[in-house]
Amino acid sequence: MKSDSSETIVAVATPPGRGGVGIVRVSGAQSQAIAKSITKKTLKPRYTYFSSFYNETDDVLDQGIAVFFNGPQSFTGEDVLELHAHGSPVALDRIVKSILKLGARMARPGEFSERAFLNGKIDLAQAESIADLIDATTEEAAQLAVHSLQGEFSEKIKGLIRALIELRVRVEAAIDFSEEEIDEFEISEMRNALKTIFENIHSILSTSKRGAVLREGKSIVIAGEPNVGKSSLLNSLCGKEAAIVTAVAGTTRDILREYIHIEGMPLHVIDTAGLQSTENAIEQEGIKRAWKEIKEADEILLVVDETKHPENEIQKIWPEYLVNCCNQPSSSSPQPSSSSPRRRGSSFHQKSITIVKNKIDLAGKSAEMIQHEDGAVIFLSAKTGEGLDLLRVYLKNKLMGTETSGGLILARRRHMDALERAHRLIQSAEKQLSDHAAYELCAEDIHQAQKALSEITGEFTTDDLLGEIFSKFCIGK
Repeated sequence: MKSDSSETIVAVATPPGRGGVGIVRVSGAQSQAIAKSITKKTLKPRYTYFSSFYNETDDVLDQGIAVFFNGPQSFTGEDVLELHAHGSPVALDRIVKSILKLGARMARPGEFSERAFLNGKIDLAQAESIADLIDATTEEAAQLAVHSLQGEFSEKIKGLIRALIELRVRVEAAIDFSEEEIDEFEISEMRNALKTIFENIHSILSTSKRGAVLREGKSIVIAGEPNVGKSSLLNSLCGKEAAIVTAVAGTTRDILREYIHIEGMPLHVIDTAGLQSTENAIEQEGIKRAWKEIKEADEILLVVDETKHPENEIQKIWPEYLVNCCNQPSSSSPQPSSSSPRRRGSSFHQKSITIVKNKIDLAGKSAEMIQHEDGAVIFLSAKTGEGLDLLRVYLKNKLMGTETSGGLILARRRHMDALERAHRLIQSAEKQLSDHAAYELCAEDIHQAQKALSEITGEFTTDDLLGEIFSKFCIGK
């Protein structure tokens, strides 16, 4: 599979806006001719030249560094020209317009990376890691993207594919010689091979899911009654005065969103209006929005005023807040009888909840964490900061696990979907082999698992999938 390099493409490869340097990138068969026309020089491949850049009437547009890469020794595998000019949007646009007049066309989003993939310079997972590296918001996410770009993730997938091919050959050989009785030892070996592949996929899936947290982040909603310190907790976690804090109950009436990092883990923290019964139309709308965020959250911090509710057991805190205090104002909200507190608080019960007992400085208590099977109760003071480290460590371990980023994979949702399909198919293949001795069905399951994993690296893919993936890249990459 190769790209059509007969069409030469051009785009600005640096972000929009003013800067010291801006790069115009060209790729395709006309790159060398364009280089000579723009610079009035014959550029030796892989050498840098300081040059003026000319338009079709020989007017100087700018001056800077020109570099020519001859294919296939280039990023795209084609002839590539890079012009490093001054980072003026106007100057860069003038250079691009001149190149367009010389026969190039504007590149589509991600088309340079797409050509690199189609020309076999990188596989699909590596191509996606380029976009992940550009979009990385933490050092850990950037490092994982670099590992994927270097092929670490791809090698794991290719190793699984090689194992599946080898096993498939053995199973299909058993089909071809079905008139001969298959040795029990051979069957046992096949089952052990399937088990090993199953466990390896499970391991990659596990690390991929935790790595996805570094790529996408998690949403955390801060909820509770009015005036319990929700906005103070938001400010303390963010390290700035993001929300207005007053002694007046109901100060927060809308949704406040802040983006923070906890030891490299990106979090979307959302402060909500106090949950209470009210006749105020504005507060009702704020509470309605709060419930919407609660339903969509990955984690809920239910903030409790320790000076008013000193109970430590979750069984006592739960009905107090989810039955008596947190009645939902919306008619669409669940309203079972108060005799069933867990159903009454179903929006919370279906979510992961951490009880935050705030204002320990006023209650005369120390920071601590009490864990139980449903979650944890963390005692802290949003005002003084005491106990905040307990909350941070707890959230990181709960949402991403205790594994260091060195063992994680920055996989995308489509990667995990392919891994999950392969996981199920290998399980099915083992069942066909063990329970029914159905070698044909076992071989087909293995074949489909192989195809699912091949989607990750792009060995088996469709034009529609490629179009969807690369259209999300930035122009010039």
